Amino acid sequence: MTTPEFPIILEVGDATVSAVFAGPEVSFATLVVAHGAGAGMDHPFLVGFTRALNELGVATLRFNFPYREAGRKFPDRPPAAIATWRAAMDAAASRSAGRPLWAAGKSFGGRMASMAVAEGMPAAGLVYLGYPLHPPGKPEKLRDEHLYGLTLPMLFLQGTRDTFATPELLEAVAAKIGPSATVEWREGGDHSFAVAGAKRSADEAGASLAASVADFLKAHGENPAAALLNDPA
Repeated sequence: MTTPEFPIILEVGDATVSAVFAGPEVSFATLVVAHGAGAGMDHPFLVGFTRALNELGVATLRFNFPYREAGRKFPDRPPAAIATWRAAMDAAASRSAGRPLWAAGKSFGGRMASMAVAEGMPAAGLVYLGYPLHPPGKPEKLRDEHLYGLTLPMLFLQGTRDTFATPELLEAVAAKIGPSATVEWREGGDHSFAVAGAKRSADEAGASLAASVADFLKAHGENPAAALLNDPA
């Protein structure tokens, strides 16, 4: 049975953006999910992912960034994206009845979540659905500096053919972060988790990640330091 979804509006400065909340009758955590740079919250990948999580007992809130809401193609700058993340987390918190509140995102959305947490946004942990560690073909341009001050649980779900994060570099970054970082590889997956030769839709690709994410959320439960930013100094 599909979990009912409720559309909501988030206020971000002078703008508003759309969001959708879905809460199963019985849930153990809430996951807020942001889209990637090239698609909005209703992309089949995110819809499949969140609906599969609902069936596993995870409430979800997915939302649009302002640029996507306005029909623009170029992603928002970090200050605007982080402000949107804060609004989404506040909206989810008010609907979560005290359940652990996690932040997740596809590519750009996950990176902005990590930057928001690095700037003090409370979260029980972070889930990355294809972290954009570097631009394709430019492994020297790493987007990793803000990750090393974070001690909350982090799950990196990554395809082995993802050109935005070569396996060797991502494993090295995770090792440098420390035991709070977990990397799970999807053999043959690209940046959208499509696997050559495997005929499956985008919603099926998203749904295929849900069990690993639900297990990770259950395994870590409430982390006593989760809502706090650990000052690396």
